[in-house]
Amino acid sequence: MTVLIAYGTVEGQTAKIARFVNDVTRKAGYDTILINTGDQIRHVSLTGVDRVILAAPVHERRHPKLFEAFVETHRDALASRKSLVLSVSLKAAFARGQEDAWDYLTEMLMRTHFEPDLTALVAGAVQPDNYGYFEEEIVQHVVLKDQKIDPRDGAREFTDWDALRETVVTFLDN
Repeated sequence: MTVLIAYGTVEGQTAKIARFVNDVTRKAGYDTILINTGDQIRHVSLTGVDRVILAAPVHERRHPKLFEAFVETHRDALASRKSLVLSVSLKAAFARGQEDAWDYLTEMLMRTHFEPDLTALVAGAVQPDNYGYFEEEIVQHVVLKDQKIDPRDGAREFTDWDALRETVVTFLDN
């Protein structure tokens, strides 16, 4: 069985997550195809693909446009395969942010008209070396509001790798 893992990334955390998902999937005995939707400028064939795992980060309430374009363009082919969508965001790391994180995912699925079999929120990371002044202020005063975390203290990862492994294995086993 072959699993397509298609991801979008902005700061690199979702690429790291996609590589992890790829490793988990291979260790479970599946063949994989790993693609960055931001690099895809041509049509991607899903011939021979049995399942699909899609992963993308949220920035300013949206998943990357090229990721959404990939999902919308391949919607019919994706819909005919068992699918899992992983939405990566800092909001997903905190109980108070869960509702917003689900809203971002729901909005993306509405925009792309795609209905996956399974969805999951994945906590992202703070990557202050990638932020300009504006991004740092948004992260500190909006995304991390009411959290005792200061992005100026350096990079910090919130991804729960064990929970992510469990989500992927559950998806593959069903």
